[in-house]
Amino acid sequence: MIGTLKAEEASQLQLVEREDVDDEEDLFEAIDKLISAGINAGDVKKLQDAGIYTCNGLMMHTKKNLTGIKGLSEAKVDKICEAAEKIVNFGYITGSDALLKRKSVIRITTGSQALDELLGGGIETSAITEAFGEFRSGKTQLAHTLCVSTQLPTNMRGGNGKVAYIDTEGTFRPDRVIPIAERFGMDPGAVLDNIVYARAYTYEHQYNLLLGLAAKMSEEPFRLLIVDSVIALFRVDFTGRGELAERQQKLAQMLSRLTKIAEEFNVAVYMTNQVIADPGGGVFISDPKKPAGGHVLAHAATIRLMFRKGKGEQRVCKVFDAPNLPEAEAISFHCYYSNFSFRPFTDCLESLECR
Repeated sequence: MIGTLKAEEASQLQLVEREDVDDEEDLFEAIDKLISAGINAGDVKKLQDAGIYTCNGLMMHTKKNLTGIKGLSEAKVDKICEAAEKIVNFGYITGSDALLKRKSVIRITTGSQALDELLGGGIETSAITEAFGEFRSGKTQLAHTLCVSTQLPTNMRGGNGKVAYIDTEGTFRPDRVIPIAERFGMDPGAVLDNIVYARAYTYEHQYNLLLGLAAKMSEEPFRLLIVDSVIALFRVDFTGRGELAERQQKLAQMLSRLTKIAEEFNVAVYMTNQVIADPGGGVFISDPKKPAGGHVLAHAATIRLMFRKGKGEQRVCKVFDAPNLPEAEAISFHCYYSNFSFRPFTDCLESLECR
């Protein structure tokens, strides 16, 4: 559990600039480097207009997508990709190199000791963490807590970075961030200034907001992207089985974009998901609910967390699926607002209303 910063220390807490971070140079190569490799500056500008700001991000696009950019012919795309391949190594590496690369992963504290232990230290960067569960189970509250803890210094188990928040359900509450920031001993105004927020109203709007993030993340030190919730707009904009295939295809494209953002900029992606009734669960299943989104969403998420209500005010988080974590549960106790301030806790997710 992170101890509260002293007032004088809190006043000095600030995010380091992108150019001051030595390790950032190893994370991605700016698209501008293509100019020195013989690529026309005008063509580089076209890539930036299309939302591609790094050579790493460029290599994550197919040539079909790149030739779809106005003004880029197949010959130009081949030349651009050839130049990018010389700058960025997207080939095979040894297991030892992969282990070394994993050391750049940052684990951001959730503010709960029990939950951090469950996750092996916190929410991982370069990965997608999905939290699914019914309403009022703690998903959105954890998102609000991460908005603050991400801005803590890395030596305090934070990410020392900014936060991007895409809200599809209208549940973001900046007034809730204020007491959480105060609990961590941080300046609430500075914390809110380091959160960029957007309200999405359609699945297309949601995807376009992701495209616009590349410019911000290439210039500023972001460490967390929150999408709350990832599936809501898809369930509204697509109806019936006749549109299910198209919905899943569009959902897969958006999830692919989230994966690329996580790996390209070494940010943690935290997305919440809804649940649906599972009639096939049978009478012997005590809680016949399953996450929405089907297999498409299940395969995209790196770590899946299931949130559920326990006895009374208890909330339970279970590791549902993870490549390097055992299946386990952590119980947290639900706290309510009290005179607009939170009491300190060790394994407690606090909020007025957990969603």
